[in-house]
Amino acid sequence: MNSQPVAQIPGVYHRRIGDIVVTTISDGYLDGTLEVMRNVDVEKARQILTDSFRPARRTSVNTFLIHSKGRIAIIDTGSGNYLQPTAGFVQRNLASAGIDPKSIDTVLLTHMHPDHSAGLTDMSNGQLLFPNAELVMHENELAHWFDDGAMAKADERSAKLYFLSGREQVAPYKNRTRLFRDGELFPGVTAVPSLGHTPGHTAYLVASGNDQLMIWGDTVHVPEVQTAFPEAGMAFDTDLAAAAAARKRMFDRVSADGILIAGMHLHFPAFSRLARRGDAYALYPEAWVHAL
Repeated sequence: MNSQPVAQIPGVYHRRIGDIVVTTISDGYLDGTLEVMRNVDVEKARQILTDSFRPARRTSVNTFLIHSKGRIAIIDTGSGNYLQPTAGFVQRNLASAGIDPKSIDTVLLTHMHPDHSAGLTDMSNGQLLFPNAELVMHENELAHWFDDGAMAKADERSAKLYFLSGREQVAPYKNRTRLFRDGELFPGVTAVPSLGHTPGHTAYLVASGNDQLMIWGDTVHVPEVQTAFPEAGMAFDTDLAAAAAARKRMFDRVSADGILIAGMHLHFPAFSRLARRGDAYALYPEAWVHAL
């Protein structure tokens, strides 16, 4: 008698962008409440999720590999062993994809929140999880999260979860860290600063031939709600107004130009299109493609 399956297939999905292959590596998901949303009626937000057959607030966490001209980069690292047990699967899914973390030469961070940077370092022993990688991020990130004055203004939870833990996560990479303001970081990958969610929050445009993909970081956390109400933000936005303005600019850009998008908190495997619908937007996940 055949036994029933007890686990899902690995969270790995490949998408070709011209000569570049982008691979979504799932870190899992994080559950939470809608009370952390701002500038939106919570009951309206809850109804949107109910109508979309979604749990209250289940936030997918994705990272993305960039395979380009013999190099392998990863955008964000997931939450490591720092957050909920439903996340922290990047290393397992890298292994399923046949990727040795030692072969990854560059880690690009969208920002230093723990669901993006806690997978840099094993927080139990300080071991680098990407031992041969250069760490690359916007210059505002280190300036902000290493600012003792800014940390002193934060509440105790935020000081520990964002400032102190962020410092621990990036400290082992101190001698291999490169900061940028904007521009092309290596062939085919260009930084698109989208400041507000954090002071250095950055999207990355992947382009090859006639193909483009905007990996837009944390432009949204609750996609069903924030596409319907673009002004809706999160309690953990460093600058709520700036984050909303950046989100609207990004929405306008990708919808007007028809750019394929992916995001750290779009539902796996994350590749989607965004279309404007009056004052709101609609998100259309791309059909699964089996061939590269």
